[in-house]
Parts: sequence; C-alpha cells; structure tokens
Amino acid sequence: MSPALPQSNAPATVVGQGAFQYQALPNWAHLPPGWSFVEAVGLVTDSSGNALVFNRGEHPVIVFDRQGQFLRSWGEGFFVRPHGIQIGPDDSIYCVDDFDHAVHKFTSDGRLVFTLGTRGQSSDTGARTVDYRTIRQAAGPFNFPTNLALAPGGEMVIADGYGNARIHVFSPDGRLLRSWGEPGWGPAQFHVPHGIVIDRTGTIYVADRENSRLQLFSLEGRLLGEWTSLARPCEVAIDDDQNVYVAELGYRAGMFPGNTPPPGATTGGRLSIFNASGELQARFGGGDNPCAAGDFFAPHDVWIDRFGDMYVSEVTMSAGGNRGLVSPDCHTLQKFVRISPPGSS
Repeated sequence: MSPALPQSNAPATVVGQGAFQYQALPNWAHLPPGWSFVEAVGLVTDSSGNALVFNRGEHPVIVFDRQGQFLRSWGEGFFVRPHGIQIGPDDSIYCVDDFDHAVHKFTSDGRLVFTLGTRGQSSDTGARTVDYRTIRQAAGPFNFPTNLALAPGGEMVIADGYGNARIHVFSPDGRLLRSWGEPGWGPAQFHVPHGIVIDRTGTIYVADRENSRLQLFSLEGRLLGEWTSLARPCEVAIDDDQNVYVAELGYRAGMFPGNTPPPGATTGGRLSIFNASGELQARFGGGDNPCAAGDFFAPHDVWIDRFGDMYVSEVTMSAGGNRGLVSPDCHTLQKFVRISPPGSS
C-alpha cells in the first residue's frame, strides 16, 4: 500500500470505481523555479521508487522522489523530440525519439549505452511526417518510432509508429530479429501502433491508436486477439496482478484533419482498467473538464509503480494547447495514489 496521503486543505478528488479508486494529485511533481515540462510524454519508476519524467522541456529527463521532490535531470541537448520511455530490471533507461528516428539505451545516470537506428534518417515508407495516412508501404526501422517494451528474455520490442506500421523485435544487444505489421485496418495491420507493453507470459499488447483497439501478439508475431471498445489508445501498462491500464486519447485531442469520431464515441481522453480477460473494471476521465484534477485532455502514457499508484502523462500542448484548444496551464502529469488496496476486489 501507499504511504499516508498528503495533507491538504482542499477537498480530495477521488476517481475510479470498486477496487480501483485513487486520489488525483495533479501538482505532485515539484519543478525547480523557472523549469517547465512543456509537456510530459512518459514516466517510469526505478528500483528506488524514484520517478523519471520524459518531457519536451529543456531538461528532458527529470528525476523526482516518491513525494515529488526534484532530485536531478539529464539528457539536456540530446533529443530532437522525446516520445516514449521504458526502464529495465537493472534500471537501464530506454528513450524513443520519434523525430530523430532513433531509440537510445542509457545507464541509470544518463550515460549513453547504444543507439538503434540512424539518427535523423527515416526508413522508406513514403511518410515524411507523423501523418500515418501518407504511409505507402511498411519498411524497416525506423520512421517516427513511438514506444518500446522489454520482453521477459530482454528483447526490445519497438512500436514504429507514426511513419511506419511495424513492430520490430531486437535482441538485448541490439540485433534486429524480426518485424511484422503493415498499414491497414485488418488483423496484424496498424494505423499508428503507438503504445506497447508485455505481460509476464510474454504476450505483447499493442495500442493500435487510430484503429481504436489493442492487438495482442506472441513474441514471434502471431496474432492472439484484439480488444475493442477503446477510444484511440495511446499506451498500456500492466500491474503485478495482470490488470491492464489503457491511456485513451479520445476523439478531441490530436485529431488528424478530416478524421471524425464514430457515432456515439467518447470525445475526451480517459483512463480504462481491465482484468487479464479484457473485462472493464474501472474507467474515469472523459474530458468534460479536462484541466480538473482526475480528468484529462490528452492522455499519452500510463505507468503503475510497485505500490499500485498510477501516473498519467498528457501531451497537452502538441495535441491542442498550441492551437488554443486547452489552457496552457492545464496539467501534463498527474499522480493517482491508490486508496483501495490491490487485490480487494
């Protein structure tokens, strides 16, 4: 269980249902004076419980303790555009830079170990921007990659992403082993394979964002199933009990021109929690008041720490804040402290 909730004179905002209830903390991270995330694209927690926030400000990786106190930063001047982050069992950090067409592995203190892909050089899919509709064919790594997951054996499984429609599997030392996927709506096809996670059995969950579904695969690329009834899922996380958490962008933020939501679809961003069988356990958000505690404008990443607490980052600026669709003061990162014990269902 989490430690005692922070004391405040303001009434607590509680979200979720059943065994999945949380207090929302939109101001959990305490940045140094004058610093800004601009927008937080992802977060991981290390073996000490510290949180590493990957963001698009001047300090791309900012480290906080569990109480949100600033510890350090690294990565200044290195990235073109941060997009996805993952952490290994040894606290190695993996960062996906979509605009640089590259994936980087770092030590826990930010020293570069290796780079996958050629920085600044995209594969030939026909796409020259992040508009997936311009892809003519699938290709090799990378064309605007988005996120990475680690398999139980240490393989790196990479979603390649905006300018491609492929999943690539690399060995732990960086050799390309296999790829699968192509653009489309059908089985094992993708329109923006944006987020990715792997459960303890080795099943790969791919957030096929613009097809509004999760597709499940084996490590060899065999399709195992799909989950629908989602609203443009961006990222997926799995807790120790194999519950599946999905950050859904919704149909308001980051829409490509000409795309429209299906009839009756949820407009705003939300967070949905499923059990291992795909049965909905809890859902909250929806964007009615996107800058309020516990609600969302543009959920981009979700992470569950070992205490059962949840972190949701949002691309508030690139998904609409830079066009006046949401206040520039809207939260880009919220911590959700679990107040119902894991396993209480």
